[in-house]
Amino acid sequence: MITSTQPRKQRGARIRAPLHRRQKYLRARLNPSLAKKYKHRSFQIKKGDTVKILRGDFKGNEGKVANVNLKQESIHVDGITVHKADGSEVPRPIHPSNVMITKLELKDKLRAGKLKEA
Repeated sequence: MITSTQPRKQRGARIRAPLHRRQKYLRARLNPSLAKKYKHRSFQIKKGDTVKILRGDFKGNEGKVANVNLKQESIHVDGITVHKADGSEVPRPIHPSNVMITKLELKDKLRAGKLKEA
């Protein structure tokens, strides 16, 4: 754990963090109805969750999380793509702080248990 209050050291620690710590950075706000139901304000994003984009060019769009990238601290949402110069489409990476979880994927028993703890 880092104890420094210097922003440069905090940024550096975040960049050099191992993957099991980076996973905790990939949290997003829960929909108000889900937050009230589960008594959590935010929760970790997982593949299969349905999210609504709150910021950027795709604001207002909703879709399922197709991929979670721990290295880049980003997610890919189904249907959110950009066109490259050669005409091909690639998924647009989105930072988790710019989305809100509207539906949780609860097939994982461990994840469902974390929600019931609160």
